[in-house]
Amino acid sequence: MAKAKETVSRTLVVALVLSIVFSVVVSTAAVLLRPAQIQNQNLDIKTNILSSAGMLEPGSSAEQIEEAFARFDVRLVDLDTGEFVEPSAVGVQDPMKYDMYKAASDPQMSTNIPSSEDKAGIKRRPNVAKVYTMSENGQINRVVLPIHGYGLWSTLYGFISLEGDLNTIEGLGFYAHAETPGLGGEVDNPRWKRQWVGKEVYNEDRSEPQVRLVKGGVSADAQDKEHKVDALSGATLTSRGVEQLVNYWMGDRGYAPFLQKLREGEV
Repeated sequence: MAKAKETVSRTLVVALVLSIVFSVVVSTAAVLLRPAQIQNQNLDIKTNILSSAGMLEPGSSAEQIEEAFARFDVRLVDLDTGEFVEPSAVGVQDPMKYDMYKAASDPQMSTNIPSSEDKAGIKRRPNVAKVYTMSENGQINRVVLPIHGYGLWSTLYGFISLEGDLNTIEGLGFYAHAETPGLGGEVDNPRWKRQWVGKEVYNEDRSEPQVRLVKGGVSADAQDKEHKVDALSGATLTSRGVEQLVNYWMGDRGYAPFLQKLREGEV
């Protein structure tokens, strides 16, 4: 009986020691790998920004991606005023390290959106957003803006790129979502994404976003077809979500104040 108890005790001790050793190994690996994980996450974001702007060359290396992305100025914008803010205002030194989605969950750094205005289904909006601008000869010729909103099953996270007129869409893409493969998941289809290129966000007086996703497709003689894109086949709710999130972020509660100040040269 005593030997049996001793055997059980030894087994428990060995199991405890092994648990501690494995915990230390896993924790150490997590700490050591964290910088590489952050670097890969940043590279993935930069890749998606370049892709939405039509600047990603097939087979680009990490060095080429970094070189292309270096042409952008990364700035932080107060969404209420449309004005640039210093990174220190949100507690960072490098604007790339600011997480606007994390800020959206902080009541001190975000704003609750009334349900009647929450077209994108995001509930809270960060007070400060991160934007990516590119200039040539002192003039803005490209702006890439983060966008997100709810589809059918998930929140879609992506970017929309505008040409220098701050109205014509240069590209749109989502880098994270959980929509149904083959249906709402077709937001990833390059053929569908190409339809966005050259479409216009605003009406003539730039007062309100006009983007529409049309069930059954946009006919060649459709009125206001410059604002219209084919809806995703069999994915009505995802299509509606994309339409609403784009219009929300391009509207007064999103980037419209910032874009207006850019047009007027006030920022």
